[in-house]
Amino acid sequence: MEHPYAAIVTEIRRRITSGELRPGDRVPSTRQITRDWGVAMATATKVLTTLRQQGLVESVRGVGTVVAASVPAGKRREPQGELTRERIARAAIEIADVEGLDAVSMRRIATELGTATMSLYRHVPGKDDLVVLMADTALSEELLPEDPPSGWRAQLELSSRLQWRLYRKHPWAAGVVSLTRPQRLSKAVAHTEWSLRALAGLEPRLRIVAYLAVFGFVRGMAENLEAEAAAQRDTGLSPDEWIRSQEQWMRSIVDSGDFPALVEAFDHDVDVDLDTLFEFGLGRLLDGLAVLLD
Repeated sequence: MEHPYAAIVTEIRRRITSGELRPGDRVPSTRQITRDWGVAMATATKVLTTLRQQGLVESVRGVGTVVAASVPAGKRREPQGELTRERIARAAIEIADVEGLDAVSMRRIATELGTATMSLYRHVPGKDDLVVLMADTALSEELLPEDPPSGWRAQLELSSRLQWRLYRKHPWAAGVVSLTRPQRLSKAVAHTEWSLRALAGLEPRLRIVAYLAVFGFVRGMAENLEAEAAAQRDTGLSPDEWIRSQEQWMRSIVDSGDFPALVEAFDHDVDVDLDTLFEFGLGRLLDGLAVLLD
């Protein structure tokens, strides 16, 4: 079942791409969306946030949210060439990147591509196959170099950071790639081969365990990217804006005097964004493998 906010996004997008709403025209406000569609304010905020992320609308001080000066060509629904698995996957990825994996459906993709829903099934059997195709297509965007750097650590750092960049671009992908149930992902197999060669200094029984530990760390950290993206879509607040909204509660924690270690830890300019945590965790994990390899 399509989420209410996705249906509202689709309708406002239709008005924009059809020319019913032209560049500079005001789009429904959050208050109007709550009234016309009978949804909560958080849902209305999510609608405008999604449209803004898609480049369809922009905020103008003193006016409100209006149709963007130029609607990106990739957002138009006119058919653009032959229908292929690649086009279907790319359309699905574009939706998932902005609205999350739950927003992806055959019907939604068909709408974006300007084709009949049933025509997609000639290329992709169903949603499960589509999700695997999306993940493999996303992983193909950044390939490992033919000539690896010198040393096992540099090789694992390179492949891990490349995967992290891909997850950064496509936050939904971390939840798709399985740690324990290998899927038909040709590009993921290339990463496995790269890592096992890098870990050739370990005895065979430890090699795959060490690889999975590194892969699991990267994937596990990346799942926080999707959680944060979902929270921002749901609330319409960036991480900094959300922190500011919690200042009163956080001040009560400090003033209580019950958590001195926590207060001391955060009484410094500490950068705890996900990129920093990823780099710290990867470094310590590789330090541990160094005990075995070096």
